[in-house]
Amino acid sequence: MMAKYSSKINKIRTFALSLIFVGFIVMYGGIYFRTSPLIMTIFMIFGLLFIIASTVVYFWIGMLSTKTISVICPSCGKPTKMLGRVDMCMHCREPLTMDKALEGKEFDETYNKNKMK
Repeated sequence: MMAKYSSKINKIRTFALSLIFVGFIVMYGGIYFRTSPLIMTIFMIFGLLFIIASTVVYFWIGMLSTKTISVICPSCGKPTKMLGRVDMCMHCREPLTMDKALEGKEFDETYNKNKMK
């Protein structure tokens, strides 16, 4: 069974979006402690910290996105951004590589971690 891959940029953006939702859920959890202002405040602060962390991640991926290589996907013809030696098209999930040694090989995200000699 093949694992479900997606673009690295989209994975990081999804993580940042999930941080926002976690922050809101933690804040709403604080409502259950209305009788204790200290506990409610702690929940609100933790929720705010999750949302601030999300903002930092969005800023980081935005800065990283400006340094990526833009390529035209051979499958769908749309421009997409690549991070690392192998990545997926953001639109059609076509495996992409800029490394001639990896062309035609089975897609594996570990190619970004290990330098092949």
